[in-house]
Amino acid sequence: MKAKPADTGKPDRYAVMGSPVAHSKSPAIHKLFAHQFKHNIEYTAIEVESGGLAQAVEQFRVDGGKGLNITVPYKLDAFRLTDNLSDRAQLAEAVNTLKFEADGQIFGDNTDGAGIGVDIEINLNVPLRDKNILILGAGGAVRGVLDPILRHRPAKIVIANRTVSKAKELARVFSPHGKVEAVSFDDLKGKHFDIVINGTAASLQGEVPPLPVTIFARSALAYDIYGMGHAAQRAQGRGRSRDAGRTGGGVLLRLARRAAGNEIGYCCVAERQLTQLCISLEHRRIFAPVA
Repeated sequence: MKAKPADTGKPDRYAVMGSPVAHSKSPAIHKLFAHQFKHNIEYTAIEVESGGLAQAVEQFRVDGGKGLNITVPYKLDAFRLTDNLSDRAQLAEAVNTLKFEADGQIFGDNTDGAGIGVDIEINLNVPLRDKNILILGAGGAVRGVLDPILRHRPAKIVIANRTVSKAKELARVFSPHGKVEAVSFDDLKGKHFDIVINGTAASLQGEVPPLPVTIFARSALAYDIYGMGHAAQRAQGRGRSRDAGRTGGGVLLRLARRAAGNEIGYCCVAERQLTQLCISLEHRRIFAPVA
């Protein structure tokens, strides 16, 4: 039996939990949206040590918290803490949003895919249908975006990961929903993609997976889920100005701009935070996560 949360009479408390978590823009953005919609909230970022997510979540709930956003590397762990799940979280087996229900149960959702789909198609005006898409990584973020992207009916999704067995497992799970393949980074040589999505956390350390610059087809889109801040600024500082990107951040832009410099094509990088927030307000279930 879980303890009953305390009734403090204070603003509704939310937070984002992860490790690292300093990169997260969740506190600033959620506070701005809460102010716009006249929600009285307190939103913080909480660093959680390895193995400590369950205890941290329960303590936050008992202390009066209303819900949490979960970022790298705990989306798979958060999935195991839930009592009830949305259909998309159940399929992904990864959770980035936790809502504490009045009966003491925990509801889990995954909004990663909904956010990225709207961001690419509406904000960036890049259709996903019939595109060859490369997704880097096989962790919680990638699990969350696969099914929503497949619903847009791309020609093919290729998942590349250092541990190929993890990519193959995702391909097995999601292949019933569309054409999905799994490869190693070495297997990418000679291949070209219309959209390249970096779902690894390497960007948080200013790094990028070992990719051949030739993966970008002409007019390709480079989209970095976690990359922002100083890594993006360094990438922008090194790139050519010609067709070198429209918005956002991410260390993947470094490679994309190299491609543009080699006359391969036009690339850009996008952030998805505001899109997810708009979706969360539409659903009105809980504030949406921002990685």
